[in-house]
Amino acid sequence: MTSTGGPATGPDRVGAAVAETVRRTGATIGALYLRAPDEDVLRLEVLCGAPSELAAPWARVPVASPAPVADALRKDRLVWVGNQEEMVRSYPRTAMALPYPCALAAAPVTGVRPWGTLLLMWPAGRPPHMTPREQGNIAAACRRVARLLEEAAASGRAPGPGEQPRVLPVETGRPTAGPALAAADFAERLPGGSCALDLAGRITFLSTGGAELLGRDAAHLLGTLPWQSLPWLDDPTYEDRYRAALISREPVSFTACRPPDRWLDFHLYPDVSGISVRIVPTSSAPPPSPAPRRSPPAAPPARAGQLYQLMHLAAALTEVVGVQDVVDLAADQIMPAFGAQGLVLSTADAGRLRITGHRGYPSHVVERLDGLPLDTSFTPAGQALSSGIPSFFANPQEMQRIYPDAPLVSGKQAWAFLPLITSGRPVGCCVLSYERPHTFSAEERAVMTSLAGLIAQALDRAHLYDTKHQLAHGLQQALLPHTLPHVAGLNVAARYLPATRGMDIGGDFYDVIRLGDTAAAAVIGDVQGHNVAAAALMGQVRTGVHAHANVGASPDDVLSRTNRLLADLDPGLFTSCLYVHLDFARRRARLASAGHPPPLLRLPDRRTAPVDVAPGPLLGIDPGASYPVTEIPLVPGLLLALYTDGLVETPGADLDDSIAELAHRLADADDHDLDLLIDSLIGPAGPTRQRMDDIALLVLQAAIAGT
Repeated sequence: MTSTGGPATGPDRVGAAVAETVRRTGATIGALYLRAPDEDVLRLEVLCGAPSELAAPWARVPVASPAPVADALRKDRLVWVGNQEEMVRSYPRTAMALPYPCALAAAPVTGVRPWGTLLLMWPAGRPPHMTPREQGNIAAACRRVARLLEEAAASGRAPGPGEQPRVLPVETGRPTAGPALAAADFAERLPGGSCALDLAGRITFLSTGGAELLGRDAAHLLGTLPWQSLPWLDDPTYEDRYRAALISREPVSFTACRPPDRWLDFHLYPDVSGISVRIVPTSSAPPPSPAPRRSPPAAPPARAGQLYQLMHLAAALTEVVGVQDVVDLAADQIMPAFGAQGLVLSTADAGRLRITGHRGYPSHVVERLDGLPLDTSFTPAGQALSSGIPSFFANPQEMQRIYPDAPLVSGKQAWAFLPLITSGRPVGCCVLSYERPHTFSAEERAVMTSLAGLIAQALDRAHLYDTKHQLAHGLQQALLPHTLPHVAGLNVAARYLPATRGMDIGGDFYDVIRLGDTAAAAVIGDVQGHNVAAAALMGQVRTGVHAHANVGASPDDVLSRTNRLLADLDPGLFTSCLYVHLDFARRRARLASAGHPPPLLRLPDRRTAPVDVAPGPLLGIDPGASYPVTEIPLVPGLLLALYTDGLVETPGADLDDSIAELAHRLADADDHDLDLLIDSLIGPAGPTRQRMDDIALLVLQAAIAGT
């Protein structure tokens, strides 16, 4: 843990602190994630109590991902998952790649800045709840790790995230040496056979009886992984049982057949130092399976870890939305999963391969590869896409035999060209590349090929989403006013924020209408729905209000005429609307409402309250409805805030309380810059937050003479 002959270095002290925390908390596995410089990614730096292969799906975790270690850092709080059922409910993607009974805690490591996250895991047998004392101990451990990281950074020895995590043992407190011969004699006397595995799954001890039952000498098995040295155990099911014992720390059993017909029971007993295995002949053999028909040799089955990694990546691909999300996922998780250093993701567009994302390539290389025709002979990408057959090149010589120019351009040393095809239709090509020669095993090729199909589906969905998003955004921008008119005696600012779910489009609208030199009108409304139909109706309502206002109709007439228009159209959607007529000559404002939330009024002395506007029914319900008019004085400095319900409606919250809280924010806001004032009103519903409804906000201020 420390350097020989000298004081412990920064990374050594950090690793020792993590191992000590694992021991003190009774955890079986611990991990320290550090936030990568200039990346919104957590990288696994220290792993304690488990092999690095076990953590492969989580070696890089995007900060924005729905995972415990990311949530702990992002929300700056401890995340506790007490059992597998809770894991499935709260973190389904993690549960898919970690389908073993266990409990875990993820806590932020924060000092002068957020450094990362400490992860601790326990067997499923521990209590499902964490005590305040345990939480305090974990928080203290995180502060200690943060302090060590800061001290190491100050001395220039900060541990930087590496390609592979540092794997440390857990100090058990038991003597490292003992009566080995007596233990061996004890194992030899037991019936059946015995063996021991370390935490990485390697055989560290094998009794004579165990060797006889397994059919191999101990010399050939010691130091090996059973599923690699014994072909009849080369099945993901058996490796999965070892992983279950390692993580759950509970006994696990399974039965396997040693060819041709010798059935053996394996009983695994794990603890913090390794796994003891009892091997006994099965009392009654399972019924024989039908003899398989002869077929060509198949590729070796993928390891259990690779299968779970594939499931983890598949689950992640189902959550991506846009094309950039697919690119980011491929770069952050798929590249590291296969140890690649380069990525090019292309889509088929009008007979050419257009690069939609890349990593690990300089810009001039990307420019050279972008836009190649599908039948290009410059790289294998077009051939792979047209044939649907992946191409793998382990070194530049293999590539140069067929594509002599490609290695010279990219400078890479090995490549995997994976065609992206969905429903028989070519979508694009994914290229993973390596900076050194790389031999692709049969199981690695199989996993890559399977993953390519998932990427193709995700990319196809993402293109469709982006197209709809661009259409919706263009429609929304066309229907809302590009700029608000300048009105003498009135200061105006407005903001529209779409809902973050759905098509990024809605029926909220606002407008300011200049009515000669001494009057103006303002309107805000909300059409039911968040789709193209709502946006189209919104455009009709806004046009109707604008037309009726320009012919000099009073506020109640504007809403009545627009209401009859909607009743004639019968769109099946209802609309709330608030119309304000501003008369600067008479210094008055007249308001009429069609079921819309009341505007907020702030007087020059900052007294703020909702305006008591008697509402009429929503537009489009009753063709003969009338809309009462409310009049208020238009004094200099008076401020009106018109808004839609997306700003004040929160599930579980009282609407009146939300409006009162908005009025409080308006009373405290500085009105020297109305755009900044809008920022303060939007507050928690701002651009980076999740919104179930779209928001429109229009602020009007009667100008003070001389301003």
